[in-house]
Amino acid sequence: MHTVVRGAGALGLTALLLASSAGCQGGTTSAAEPAPTSAATASATGSLTFAHLDWQACPAPNAAQGGGTAPAGDWQCATLKAPLDYAKPSDGTIDLALIRSRAKDEQHRIGSLLFNFGGPGGSGVATLPALAAAYTSLNTRYDLVSFDPRGVGASAGVKCLDDKAMDASNAIGNTPENPAAVKELDETTAQFNAACEHNSGPVLPFVDTESAARDMDLMRQALGDQHLYYFGISYGTELGGVYAHLFPQQVGRLVLDSVVDPTKDPLQNSLGQAKGFQLALEDFMKACSTQVSDCPTGSGGAQGTARITELLQKVEKTPLPTSSDRQLTGSLAVTGIAGALYSQETWPALAAGLAEAMRQGSGTVLLQLADSLLGRGPNGHYNNLNAANRAISCVDAKQRYSDQDVEQQLPQFRTASPVFGAFTAWGLTNCTGWPVPGRTDHPDVAAPGAAPILVVGTTGDPATPVEGARAMAQQLGAGVGVTVTLQGEGHGGYNTGNPCLKQTVDSYLLDGKVPADGTVCSRPAT
Repeated sequence: MHTVVRGAGALGLTALLLASSAGCQGGTTSAAEPAPTSAATASATGSLTFAHLDWQACPAPNAAQGGGTAPAGDWQCATLKAPLDYAKPSDGTIDLALIRSRAKDEQHRIGSLLFNFGGPGGSGVATLPALAAAYTSLNTRYDLVSFDPRGVGASAGVKCLDDKAMDASNAIGNTPENPAAVKELDETTAQFNAACEHNSGPVLPFVDTESAARDMDLMRQALGDQHLYYFGISYGTELGGVYAHLFPQQVGRLVLDSVVDPTKDPLQNSLGQAKGFQLALEDFMKACSTQVSDCPTGSGGAQGTARITELLQKVEKTPLPTSSDRQLTGSLAVTGIAGALYSQETWPALAAGLAEAMRQGSGTVLLQLADSLLGRGPNGHYNNLNAANRAISCVDAKQRYSDQDVEQQLPQFRTASPVFGAFTAWGLTNCTGWPVPGRTDHPDVAAPGAAPILVVGTTGDPATPVEGARAMAQQLGAGVGVTVTLQGEGHGGYNTGNPCLKQTVDSYLLDGKVPADGTVCSRPAT
């Protein structure tokens, strides 16, 4: 489903910070605090050595990061050189962009807390300053640090289609119902992939998750930490799990929030997403029926789903006008609906967008929601989220799905979700014809001997269903993966503001207190 194929594209949304209250169940135990160090240690990836990072005032984010102004305050930026190819480190380097905010309590500083906000393809350099208010408590004793992974933003960002071609690509119908429509979708995929090869061919073999995990170990050393302190969200959980597998002895305190299931292949993950988005949609419709006067999805359930599918069928045949010179197509309508389900805070916008489309015949609000998820700014420029997402996904996964494969799977996808099923299924062909072969069937995250890792799942998460957290904890290994479940909605548990979850995570990261495995943080009281 475009940028949500790997479970993250919510980085384009601004409404990730929610306010709620909840109770907490489960005790804590104490864990020894890994000792920080002020000097880089010997490289776990070989004999590579690195100079001190040269931190300077940050420039404005570049176009690949979404543009905008330079972050205010005390933000600093630096560049780290890493091998382009870890198998052949003498063959050249790649520049990796980093950003940080120094710990406020320097006397009690623990080290650097490295963030990856997901995607794959999200710019940490652009995202961390925007979301930093959610991590104020952690910024007391940690330098907050993030980065653009290889192939993303300012780190040799992958380039594919130009803005005009991206608009056309995103508007193409992604639920083809006849051979001509299937051919058009295939041609659009081929055009996108060929543009990536033409514009970024030399870097495409090296934007894989394993290389990004090795980059993080170089960052750990350059930042002067003996162990890695890390906060990964969505795809960032896969990256963190791969790091733990490669460097179990370097694991300090890792939080994996909204977890990608490491045991599933792309088809299984996509089917899980179809179910997850349908569940989130039903939760939205239930809330809408009781909280919104004349809710556009009526009483919800089958009635609401029927209203939405009827709308999508109409829009697929006749796109809706908007306040801009663009139209809302069926593909963009599904994308907009999905984008609004990442956070409860955007549910009112979804209700407004559906009402506008159903009653006024206008697609303005749903188009805005789709643009946010797809990384399209108000000026019509796209960041490189889509390009990097596909490049990283396709070099990671070996699987390549044909039209016939998708057609065979369509019935179970449509059963999983009448709204999102077919759209999600056809997204499986994105890597067909990709110029670089995929590396693995699924990521290896086994990390025997690592320190305890906090694995957080949310029961109403549409993009990374809660079952993925349990699978990740099991794969990390006994005594390593510690599960915490948030009963609630949205993608990204910590950023909901749930007091129980925030206290649990903060106690772990700041004080080394490992919660009891299976701890549950409840929904807000009603």
